[in-house]
Amino acid sequence: MNNVIEKQNYLEKYRPQYHFSPASNWMNDPNGMVFYIGEYHLFYQYHPNGTTWGPMHWGHAVSKDLVHWEHLPIGLAPDENGMIFSGSAVVDWNDSSGFFDGKSGLVAIFTHADTYPDSNHPRQRQSIAFSKDNGRTWTKYVGNPVLQEESIIDFRDPKVFWHRDTNRWVMVLAAGQTIRIYTSKNLTSWEFASEFGEGHGSHDGVWECPDLFQLPVDGDDNQKKWVLFVSIGDDPSLQEGSRTQYFIGNFDGNSFVNDSSQETILWIDHGRDNYAGVSWSDVPAEDGRRIYIGWMSNWRYANVTPTKEWRSAMTIPRVIALKTTEEGVRLVQNPIRELQGLRVENISIRNEVVVPGVNLLSNVNSNTFEIIAEFEMSSATEFGFKVCKGRKEETIIGYDVKNKNFFVDRTNSGEASFHDSFAGKHDSNLISQKMIKFHIFVDRSSIELFGNDGESVITDLIFPNEENKQMELFVKNGEVKLHSLELYILKSIWR
Repeated sequence: MNNVIEKQNYLEKYRPQYHFSPASNWMNDPNGMVFYIGEYHLFYQYHPNGTTWGPMHWGHAVSKDLVHWEHLPIGLAPDENGMIFSGSAVVDWNDSSGFFDGKSGLVAIFTHADTYPDSNHPRQRQSIAFSKDNGRTWTKYVGNPVLQEESIIDFRDPKVFWHRDTNRWVMVLAAGQTIRIYTSKNLTSWEFASEFGEGHGSHDGVWECPDLFQLPVDGDDNQKKWVLFVSIGDDPSLQEGSRTQYFIGNFDGNSFVNDSSQETILWIDHGRDNYAGVSWSDVPAEDGRRIYIGWMSNWRYANVTPTKEWRSAMTIPRVIALKTTEEGVRLVQNPIRELQGLRVENISIRNEVVVPGVNLLSNVNSNTFEIIAEFEMSSATEFGFKVCKGRKEETIIGYDVKNKNFFVDRTNSGEASFHDSFAGKHDSNLISQKMIKFHIFVDRSSIELFGNDGESVITDLIFPNEENKQMELFVKNGEVKLHSLELYILKSIWR
C-alpha cells in the first residue's frame, strides 16, 4: 500500500484552487462519503501510480468544513479479491455488525473487481471493511465478499443507508441497466428485495453509482419524497458522454416506485462534467442538509485532459432539495454556505442598465471567483458573462432570451485539441423566467453555473491560457437591467 502523500504546490497549470483534487495522479468517482465525529470523509477512486485510470484504490481525505481538505494515506488497496471499485460508508451507530465491541464505528461497503479464475471474464462482488479509529486504518472483513451475483457482469457501486421504518440496512446497487435493492440487519448478510429501472429513464449507457435518499418538498417535513440518483456511462454513439439522471418517487424499505412516466428523463446537470455524484451519509439531523459532490469530468475524455501532475477534481459540494415547479417536483442544487468563507474581495453593482459596448467589469482580472447577479429582461436577446477572457480565448456564460436557456459556451475557451468532442455549447432550459439569476463559480479550469437558485445547473471544464483573466458583462441586440451584482474573488484552500 502506498501511504506516501506527495507534496505539491497546488499551483500547477490548470490546478483548481478551491475544488478538491488529489495531490498527484488519477482520481475519479467520490466514494465512502460519511460524516463522523466532526469530520467529513471523502474517499475516491484513485490510481496512485499514474495519471490515467488503472488499478483502483480508495484515496482518502477529511475536512471539518467541506472546503479545506487534509489528504490522508490510501484507505483501501487491491487484494486477493481484486481492485477496489466504488462504494459507500456508514456509521454503524449500534454495532449491528458486531465489529465495534458495542460502540460505534465506520463500515465501508465497496465493489471488489477482478476476473473469474482461469478466465478473462470480469467479476464484480460486494465486500466490506471497518475502522475503529475514525477512518485512519481499515480492516477488511474475513468473510468477503458478502454479496455476489454470478449472472450479472456489471454489478457494482453499493450505496448503503439505515432505513428507520423497517429497522435495517438498505443497499442500492447498479446491475447492468437496473438498480437492485438489498436489505440487511448486520451489514454482512444481504437479501434481495427488488429491482428498479427496466423501461424507466435513460438507458443510453451502463447504469452506475446509485444513491437513494428522502427529502422534504418545498422544505415541508410533512411532505417528503425519495430521490434516486443513477449515473449513465459513456456511449461513443451519443454526444453527451457520461452523465447522471435522477428519479423522484416513493420507497417503502423494499422497492422504489417512480412518480414520473417511464419515458421521463431528469438530468442532474446539463453540462458535461458532473458524474458519479453521491451524497454524504450521517450528516447530523440538526444540520438538516443533504449534501453531495460529483466527479468533475466525463468518461468521454477523462483520461486525456491536459493536466500533468494530477488528473481530475471534484465539483464544489452542493446542497440538494426538492422544489415544486410548473413541471412538477424537481431537484434543485446550490453551493454550500461554507464556501462564503473564501471570499476576499468584493465588487458590487446595483441598478444599472447594461448596453452593448459598455463593459461594467472591465477592471476585473481573476480566474478564481464567484458571481451572484440578478437581471430583469428588457429588449436584449442574450446577456451574461465572458470569463477567462484573453486576446483569442473566452468562455461565455449566458442566457438566451428566445429559447429561455442558460448556457455555457466553451467552443473557444482554450485547449481542446485533446478530444474532438470537448469544445461545444451546453444549455439548460429555465422553467420560470420572471427574473434571471446567475450564481457562477469559476476556478481556473472549471465553470459551475447555478441558474435561478439552482433550477438550471451546468458544470463544464475549461482549459484556458493561465494569463486569461479578463471578464466582460455583455448584452446582445438591446439592453437588460442589472438589478444587482456581487463579484467575489476567492482565495485558495491550499494555503
